[in-house]
Amino acid sequence: AFEQEYDGDRNAEGERHGYGKARLPNGDTYEGEYERGLRSGRGTYRFKSGALYTGNYLQNKKHGKGIFFYPDGSKYSGDWVDDQRQGHGEYVYANGDTYTGEWFNHKRHGHGVYVYKDSGSKYVGRWVNGIQEGPAEIIHLNHRFIGRFFNGKPLGRGKYVFDFGCEQHGEYIKLEQEKGEGEEEEEEEVPLPVEPTWKAIEITKLTPWTPKDEKPPPPREASLEAAAAAETGEEE
Repeated sequence: AFEQEYDGDRNAEGERHGYGKARLPNGDTYEGEYERGLRSGRGTYRFKSGALYTGNYLQNKKHGKGIFFYPDGSKYSGDWVDDQRQGHGEYVYANGDTYTGEWFNHKRHGHGVYVYKDSGSKYVGRWVNGIQEGPAEIIHLNHRFIGRFFNGKPLGRGKYVFDFGCEQHGEYIKLEQEKGEGEEEEEEEVPLPVEPTWKAIEITKLTPWTPKDEKPPPPREASLEAAAAAETGEEE
C-alpha cells in the first residue's frame, strides 16, 4: 500500500534496504536508513502535525539516541527504548522549564533535576512514574528545602537551610486535595510547584542532617495510551 512514494535503495528481495526517502499515506515523511523493509539506523521522521524525530531507529521503533521536537515547542533529547523515552535524557518544556535525568516507560523515573524557569528554583531528587517522590532538595535563590516528597508534595520532617547561616526544622502537614483527571496529551506534563502546610518546630545553626536515601519502588505499569497517542501516525 505504501509503495507509491519511496525513493531509495532496495535489496535483492525488493525490500527497502539502505538509504531512502518515503512519504506515508497520512502525509508524514521519513528519510534515513532501512533494513529489510523497516526503518533501522539513523533517520529523520517528520509528522504532518509539525512534530519531528531525528535519531536512531530499530525495526520501525525509536531506539537508541534521538531528539523529538513536539508540536507545542517542547523538545526531548536523550535515550529511547522501544519507542519510549527511557534511560537518560533532557526535556525542555514549552514554558522553558527543563528536566534532566532518568526516564522509564516514557516518564520521569529515577533521579533527576527539574528547573522552574520563572523562579529559577530547582528540584533535585527522586521521581516515580513522572511524579516527585522520595528524598529531594528544592533549591531556591537564597535558601533551600531538604526533605522527602510523596506523590508530588513534600511530606513529613524536613528543614529549610538559609544562606545567612541558620536552619528551620519542621514538617509538612498533608491537606487533602482532589485533582481532576486531564486528557492524555502527547507532550510531557509540567509539574506544578505545590504549597502544602509547613509547621515550624525549631531554628538551629547549620547541621548535617539529610533524608535517608532509598531505592525507588519498581515502576508501576504506566499507561501506554499516552505513548500510543504520541505516535498514531507512524508507518506500520
